[in-house]
Amino acid sequence: MTTHEGGCHCGRVRFEVDAPAAIEGTRCNCSICRMTGYLHLLVPKNAFRLLSGQDDIETYTFNTGIAKHYFCRHCGVKSFYVPRSHPSGISVNIHCLNPESIGSIEVSLFDGANWEQNIGKLSPLND
Repeated sequence: MTTHEGGCHCGRVRFEVDAPAAIEGTRCNCSICRMTGYLHLLVPKNAFRLLSGQDDIETYTFNTGIAKHYFCRHCGVKSFYVPRSHPSGISVNIHCLNPESIGSIEVSLFDGANWEQNIGKLSPLND
């Protein structure tokens, strides 16, 4: 395991996450992921630590309200969120990680535009 650091564009929101250096990411084509270019790294909540910026985070929810989309109220970047698919975990935006700790990234595709038909294809979250 590697401790990756990351955050938003303006630097007010900073976090660290424990994950392998060889990252397995997921690209989703649901409306919000497609529009924001989000690249998912799903981790258990205990592998994620917010270092700074708690007061700079706003929350956006829609549809079922299960997903909690957190973004910096200054620069607008969503560097992590609680996903509907795994509400006991955190999805970190791989694009928001500092690149020096990343050994490699392998990306798989998820058809989130047809979420209900495909949710069973996602791997469970391993705590």
